[in-house]
Amino acid sequence: MALTRNYKATVVERLKSDPEFAKALYAEALDALLTGETGEGLSMLRDLVHSEITFKELARITGVGEKSLHRTLSRHGNPRASTLGKVVVGIRKALGHVPQVSVATA
Repeated sequence: MALTRNYKATVVERLKSDPEFAKALYAEALDALLTGETGEGLSMLRDLVHSEITFKELARITGVGEKSLHRTLSRHGNPRASTLGKVVVGIRKALGHVPQVSVATA
């Protein structure tokens, strides 16, 4: 039998040890949310919470209940824009990084 590692555990471990990877994943999460890939974007944000900040700490920062945050960032979550905005800002503060946004012209 082949030895395998849990994917989520591997991602969280890398996020903890590589700040540049965490920043890149944050940018990818925002891109996914903006392009309609909501489930993927929420999943990436959840990975960032697990590695960079706890749900308890994010609840304190955002003023949103911890259980509500778990539901918001579930793969099938359907967050309100105001809640998602608070989550994105809370994670940004934990990362200490403001991503650069640009608009591509067609």
